[in-house]
Amino acid sequence: MKTIVSISRRSILLAYFLILVSCSRHAFDPVMEQAKLLHQDAEWADLASVGKDVDKIVSYWSDDAVLIFLGQPVLEGKPGIRAYVEASLKTPGFKIHWVSEKPAFSPDGKLAYMRGTDELTVPGPEGTTTMLHLRGISVWRWDADGQWRCVVDISNEEPSAPPAAK
Repeated sequence: MKTIVSISRRSILLAYFLILVSCSRHAFDPVMEQAKLLHQDAEWADLASVGKDVDKIVSYWSDDAVLIFLGQPVLEGKPGIRAYVEASLKTPGFKIHWVSEKPAFSPDGKLAYMRGTDELTVPGPEGTTTMLHLRGISVWRWDADGQWRCVVDISNEEPSAPPAAK
């Protein structure tokens, strides 16, 4: 009887340990995650620049993402973001590309932020196009499906260069 109780306790402890291990995320490696996040963001920027696959472009944002862009109302959630992306890509002359850098992570590895620079081409006066140079911050979250997703995306226009000193 004592052996059966001992085996049962061991089995319960082993099952508990296996459940804990299977539910936890692998150890956070900031160097590996930095490379992964920069690669994922570059892939996203390339997709947006090509401007053909709306669903794939939108998939990089979380369902509850918030976008704060120059001259635009705040966008919240994928339906609004999807409509914005569709409208942007249908705008004649629209083009966007960005480069992000210097990811920083929360201690638990579940959040990250990066700064970046964007080049945005939009319709200008009299049928011309205008290129805007933007800077921004994106906040990313490690989602339950094991993917980084952008949860906050903010950009504004870069300031004009200061006049040259005489």
